[in-house]
Amino acid sequence: MSFFKKIFSSEKKDSNFSLEAKQSLDKGLEKTKTSFFSKLTKAVAGKSKVDDDVLDNLEEVLVSSDVGVDTTLKIINRIEKRVEADKYLGTDELNHILRDEIAGLLSETNTADTTEFVIPQNTKPYVLMVVGVNGVGKTTTIGKLAYQFKKAGLKVVLGAADTFRAAAIDQLQIWADRVGVPIVRQEMGSDPASVAFDTLQSAVAQNADVVIIDTAGRLHNKINLMNELSKVKRVMQKVVGDAPHDVMLVLDGSTGQNAFEQAKQFTAATEVTSLAVTKLDGTAKGGVVIGISDQFQIPVKYIGVGEGIEDLQVFNKYEFVDSFFK
Repeated sequence: MSFFKKIFSSEKKDSNFSLEAKQSLDKGLEKTKTSFFSKLTKAVAGKSKVDDDVLDNLEEVLVSSDVGVDTTLKIINRIEKRVEADKYLGTDELNHILRDEIAGLLSETNTADTTEFVIPQNTKPYVLMVVGVNGVGKTTTIGKLAYQFKKAGLKVVLGAADTFRAAAIDQLQIWADRVGVPIVRQEMGSDPASVAFDTLQSAVAQNADVVIIDTAGRLHNKINLMNELSKVKRVMQKVVGDAPHDVMLVLDGSTGQNAFEQAKQFTAATEVTSLAVTKLDGTAKGGVVIGISDQFQIPVKYIGVGEGIEDLQVFNKYEFVDSFFK
């Protein structure tokens, strides 16, 4: 049994993933899995062992599955070393080898292995600032997170600091009402930092556990975005000295390579400490989760695998890879 397979097996035994969560994940990754294995079957057709042709075809399969060029080359390099060490690897073993190596690659990022919606202890309120462009599912992700945190027994306050669009404020209000958590908002065009300041003051007064701040993501003017997010951070720190505790970038998984570009732009504009990848159920581009996690060395915390309020999941790399290769 390989080193990674040992890790994989022990992690799987300790996993607290519910049956419903597993089924939701399997269903959400169905399009990605079907597309990937269809391409993989063609890549090894007529071959009995993993040779240069198979590796070339596999490289094409991974790149076309939106794993990304750099991450694909890492995976191919690892498999080449396995072929060299074992002298002979049959194509029937390729699925297991790929699963091993992708799990190993994700193990090298600092992605947590939790299966539950938790926050660090001794941090109150825990301040989460959410960034991302319009249309990626940012506000929906915030709403679903608020629901999960509240379900876990935590007191949550939302801050509508995306004051650039009235629709963003109204949408967050709808989620706050639906979940039953308080929201701090001002009029459209208000200073986002002012909203964030008021939100944290309100959260401290209410002895809240979690604060989630929505922000605008206008990538067409990166300097303004950078200045705005820096100001929001500075102003929040007047209330909670070490806020924000997490800056989470929300990416739309269905956009594939465009999600890589957004990650590149946002990580240049501000310090991003975690990722949420949404809309994986409607796409065959789920490989983007592997590539983004590896390339940016930023932990993927949450993935969206459906439209239901329960379909935002904590990202567990072992469960993800297991579902991907099931």
